[in-house]
Amino acid sequence: MRHTLVFSALLGAGLLAVTSASFAASDSLVFCSEGSPAGFDTAQYTTATDNDAAEPLYNRLAEFEKGATNVVPGLATSWDISEDGLKYTFHLREGVKFHTTAYFKPTRDFNADDVLFTFNRMLDPQQPFRKAYPTEFPYFNGMSLNKNIAKVEKTGPLTVEFTLNSVDAAFIQNIAMSFAAILSAEYADKLLAEGKPSDINQKPIGTGPFVFKSYQKDSNIRYTGNPHYWDQSRVKLKNLIFAINTDASVRVQKLKAGECQVTLHPRPADVPALKNDPKLQLIEKPGFNLGYIAYNVRHKPFDQLEVRQALDMAVNKQGILNAVYQGAGQLAVNAMPPTQWSYDTTIKDAAYNPEKAKALLKAAGVKEGTEITLWAMPVQRPYNPNAKLMAEMLQADWAKIGLKVKIVSYEWGEYIKRTKNGEHDVSLIGWTGDNGDPDNWLGTLYSCDAIGGNNYSMWCDPAYDKLIKEAKVVTDRDQRTVLYKQAQQLLKQQVPITPVAHSTVNQPLSARVEGFKVSPFGRNVFSGVSID
Repeated sequence: MRHTLVFSALLGAGLLAVTSASFAASDSLVFCSEGSPAGFDTAQYTTATDNDAAEPLYNRLAEFEKGATNVVPGLATSWDISEDGLKYTFHLREGVKFHTTAYFKPTRDFNADDVLFTFNRMLDPQQPFRKAYPTEFPYFNGMSLNKNIAKVEKTGPLTVEFTLNSVDAAFIQNIAMSFAAILSAEYADKLLAEGKPSDINQKPIGTGPFVFKSYQKDSNIRYTGNPHYWDQSRVKLKNLIFAINTDASVRVQKLKAGECQVTLHPRPADVPALKNDPKLQLIEKPGFNLGYIAYNVRHKPFDQLEVRQALDMAVNKQGILNAVYQGAGQLAVNAMPPTQWSYDTTIKDAAYNPEKAKALLKAAGVKEGTEITLWAMPVQRPYNPNAKLMAEMLQADWAKIGLKVKIVSYEWGEYIKRTKNGEHDVSLIGWTGDNGDPDNWLGTLYSCDAIGGNNYSMWCDPAYDKLIKEAKVVTDRDQRTVLYKQAQQLLKQQVPITPVAHSTVNQPLSARVEGFKVSPFGRNVFSGVSID
């Protein structure tokens, strides 16, 4: 057996929410967040808004080191991988307590049964809790874990063995992601007995550094520090408060006024003033992200390659970069960021050419004045600071080639739900990497299995899928890179998306905040954070 022991401190997470400036005490921190989460059952969701809100509450078997991409122990202290790469044996941490709240008091510590419940709920459609509370698992299914995990078995009270059908080079990175947060089997049994299984989404129980107290949609989320957390050095706040504000300018004003101590996604125009404010600090990092345009290939006329090529070459990317990103981004030409290993530097954009685009549309039988819908996000994202402005610029670009574009938007949770269902013609969307592996881009966003999850183009190409599936079962990075580069070339040729930009991430926070690190995956993590 090839033995893999990992010795690092766990990346925990903590986030809390209340609403006014009175929470500036040294034991409380207010985070001005950008949107309301749909819930706290992380297996159901893919957006940073949802994952941020759940992050304080949970742990995974393996987790990402705070501010980094490497994997460290979480609820598993170590793991073994068999020589053939098909069996992973996890050795679980002893003495970990689940949260005690007004609605649940655990009678036992975390053990292997909780791992089995967490993964079997996603794996087995006949699992009793899943039948009682049917839901989708976009990450789990989108990465084909539902097909590749053959079984999950308890081999001891604190030992769990995963058996895979085929080698998965990204398996540890994948289960370190938010969707794999470990839930309480005992709590699930209680909810099932009471006939309230959906409470697992709105009344969460985890093992994380913060305990859920309350949630008021579009207002606030409140958490308290977990007095029984297994690593008390990471619980430095008594209260963590999410104050929800969708307007970036309002968030900045609250930060300046001391009404919150951390915020996110400032408008590019606000960045210079934030840098010069002595009461604040601004952490600037290259974004591990991509903002892009997704063409729904299931809607006519976007099922025609010539139409997608026409829209692609009619986009004035430089104009968008100047107006929307205002110096805080770089042009994107590929389906993932250039800092991701296996990125193909030989890929080039089609030249900006509205006249040729117009001719392509005519040849494809698309009449002048044809109406299409363009969906624009209602909130700022790390990869797109102003989707409304971008949509208006695209509307003007595509009007030049004879298309009549109607801009559509919904509340963020509804927007994601509807685009995953494929209701759009064209949508503005994007991604911040989750685990540092190319499959998190090329598989999670563009594979056949990701339709209904994060594949907003509804694009399924068997040749492309074959390449990324082959790459996932190879452990040699050089061999994987060759396959991923072939996949990138094919995706570029078929134009299911138009990459627009990689944004620079600017994280504003009070100068009094200590221990906060910017996550390469766009997560706001408050484990180990304190107020001076």
